Amino acid sequence: MAQNLLTIGFDADDTLWHNERFFVGAQDRFADLLRDHAERAHLEERLIAAERRNIGHYGFGVKGFTLSMIETAIEVTDGRVPASVIGQLLEAGRDMLAHPVELLPHAREAVQALAPGHRLVLITKGDLLHQERKLAASGLGDLFDAVEIVSDKRPATYARIFGPMPGGTEAAMMVGNSMKSDVLPAIEAGAWGVHVPHDLAWALEHAEAPDTARFREISDLSGLPGLVREIG
Repeated sequence: MAQNLLTIGFDADDTLWHNERFFVGAQDRFADLLRDHAERAHLEERLIAAERRNIGHYGFGVKGFTLSMIETAIEVTDGRVPASVIGQLLEAGRDMLAHPVELLPHAREAVQALAPGHRLVLITKGDLLHQERKLAASGLGDLFDAVEIVSDKRPATYARIFGPMPGGTEAAMMVGNSMKSDVLPAIEAGAWGVHVPHDLAWALEHAEAPDTARFREISDLSGLPGLVREIG
């Protein structure tokens, strides 16, 4: 019987290792610095709006987030934000870039279990240097056959990555915490999509689950090897 799954793609941030909690921590610092100028809820709305506007200019990741915090600080203070606050926001961004890499539960075991029988690909978006550093610090780099650091995750992205591999997109699976970026576009490209929810999720990554036989959801990565065996 032919094997149904030959290639497995993994998202990185908040799928294999913690990430969003560092953004939440920086956002707490941002709200505290600007508490005399706006309520937290208003600041969060303005920051999300800035991030949405800026994705096309700065891409995903810490650097774009930091610039969006600075832009929002200028906006809500009508240009009167002190230079010291700008300096602290830049410091918050640098702290995020230097944070230690902490693997999520079962991440190493799942990758190690699947590596011998499948082609594993890390597919992540964000700043190139930061993502390369995190992969190196994770200790998982040698388990992946390929690494793709992309500007965005769309159906064409997965078609380009999975298409040339054995079995093409139909024999590929994408595993990640983002329904919008990891699951839906991979399924649209013809692959399987596996959602692994994370407690923290960026507001711009929310999406509804699809109604398709190629969608699965597991509570954590401990269930992934069994799911792969089940599908074949």
